[in-house]
Amino acid sequence: MDARVWTTLTGDTLAEDAVEITGPESVLPGTFRVEEAATTSIAAATLAAGELLRLRGIEPGKISVDTRHAAASFHSEQYIRVDGEPVPFSAPLSGDYRANDGWVRLHCNYPRHVSAVCWGLGVPATRAAFEKVVAAKSKYEVESAVVGAGGAAAVLRTRDEWLAHKQGQASSALPIAEIRPLGPSEPVRLFESGRPLGGVRILDLTHVIAGPVAGRVLAAHGATVMHIGSAQLPTVPPLAVDTGMGKLSAYVDLETEAGRSRLRKLIARADVVLQGFRPGSLTAKGFSPEAIAGLRPGIVVADLSAYGWEGPWARRRGFDSLVQMASGIADEGGRTAGLDGPGPLPVQALDHATGWLTAAAIMTAVRRAATEGGSQHVRTSLAGTGEWLNSLGRKEAGPAGFDGAEWLEDVDGQLGRVTRVKMAGTLPGSNPQWTEATHVAGSDRAVW
Repeated sequence: MDARVWTTLTGDTLAEDAVEITGPESVLPGTFRVEEAATTSIAAATLAAGELLRLRGIEPGKISVDTRHAAASFHSEQYIRVDGEPVPFSAPLSGDYRANDGWVRLHCNYPRHVSAVCWGLGVPATRAAFEKVVAAKSKYEVESAVVGAGGAAAVLRTRDEWLAHKQGQASSALPIAEIRPLGPSEPVRLFESGRPLGGVRILDLTHVIAGPVAGRVLAAHGATVMHIGSAQLPTVPPLAVDTGMGKLSAYVDLETEAGRSRLRKLIARADVVLQGFRPGSLTAKGFSPEAIAGLRPGIVVADLSAYGWEGPWARRRGFDSLVQMASGIADEGGRTAGLDGPGPLPVQALDHATGWLTAAAIMTAVRRAATEGGSQHVRTSLAGTGEWLNSLGRKEAGPAGFDGAEWLEDVDGQLGRVTRVKMAGTLPGSNPQWTEATHVAGSDRAVW
């Protein structure tokens, strides 16, 4: 485990025997140390849960993480089955496109992103049309046009090109997580519970992978997590099933005053607000971190972003695959594998690691609010996680494939019989577990 992470989160030095890591060092393909990032981020969250147990007077016991289980957890969306069948989803226009001077990735998982590409490039929504127009333009011209139209795209950059870019310089200076005071309050009282987060209420306003994974981890450690979505917003079905474990699911339309009023009422009785909207989007609706703290002094507000909270891209839309393209990870992966083009990580490691690290930071902030008082502001980013992954060094190329079948379990729920990856991280004092499978989207009332 990379002990620097625990020191960044807590300011404390991690004892050498604090965590037991089992399993082989190399589990996944490629030369990036994804296994170490996975085991470290899972261990950090489990350690943070253990400290909450200790605060409750319960000895957490010896924490352990298996590298194979960690790898399966970082690939969890690929294992999801409902009644034995994969959850269907198709995004045929997402992918890497060759420009006349290199490569650019277009993110087209949602209709609005497809529309932005069509508008920005002036083409119909077909793969052939995308390929033709991109091939005739420079990669930076494509990136600028799509982003300018409100879409999501990233040029394949080398590591040196990224570090020469103003955003690369800003992102490389980011901590893996930041916890800062947000406002004064008396110490927050934790309800009696034998679980780390028992009685803690969490509003989960996130989508895709990183934020929902953080909420899923917190639910497994006993929190009451309510995911807030909207019937008007598209989802990626496999991800929604995978990351909805242990959560309530309610719809609130934040485009209406009635919906914003409902959210304010929920915040007033919450302990944590976890949000992954594009930076500035939730603030524009009246829910800045400071406004949230004003509604509920002593609350923890957690913000996830793609490129971080500093630099010219601080408000830019981004996703794991795009950050890999921009920051040099995909370039190195492609060159190492002998590819003519980008080579992504074997799993969505930036997403998953950021999710676990955000959960660890939230639990640390909850403990701080309970012992010292004050509202707390947690900030994490995919780019910051990518910088940390890069700092872990490299390994010999790992095995070509990985079978995580031993870490799967079947559970019955509202959607049917769901096959999922078991919750990772052993905490003997209160082992993490989800009490329910994923709920049907919007099936719960938006009330505590």
